[in-house]
Amino acid sequence: METVRLVCVGVGGQGNLLASNLLGQAALSMGINVVVSEIHGMAQRGGVVEAAVLIGDVSSPIVSNGEADVVLSFEPLETMRILPKCSKKTVVITNAQPLPPFTVSIGQGKYPAVDEILDKVERKVKKVIALHGNALAEEVGNPLSLNMVMLGALIGSATVPVTEEVMKKIISTSTKKAFLESNLKAFDLGKEAAMKLL
Repeated sequence: METVRLVCVGVGGQGNLLASNLLGQAALSMGINVVVSEIHGMAQRGGVVEAAVLIGDVSSPIVSNGEADVVLSFEPLETMRILPKCSKKTVVITNAQPLPPFTVSIGQGKYPAVDEILDKVERKVKKVIALHGNALAEEVGNPLSLNMVMLGALIGSATVPVTEEVMKKIISTSTKKAFLESNLKAFDLGKEAAMKLL
């Protein structure tokens, strides 16, 4: 089976570590070899959080520069930051709604236009699937379900060998009952959004 090197990036509080762990569990439950590693920047809200999910015949948990097959990014500026790991064969699935860093909110920095960020990314990689993840999470009435939207988009992009059925089963067993319905709906919206952009 072909190896897939996925890098999952976001900002503390967006749930990208949970998303990468659920993806790892789903791959394992399908009998697929998987290595999940986490690089916490400042994992409190606002800090950079990065995880790698390596699926297939791999032993090292590291994705070196130019090696990422897939980037799953919860925040546009983080997509830009992770670009060195990408190549002309990388598929980037990104949330196009910014979560400006603290320095921007206190007037010490300027957030670049999202269109400019996406243009730069598109020039460097094979394909960019950009969706309004936060809006989709709001649509199901659970702003915290952004990670489920992004997981749905990942499965919808058909870039990893994990099936929708297995992914939903893993989500169902690891989600609090109160959030289960909105999480599964968010997953579906993310999947549909990504499939439209393929």
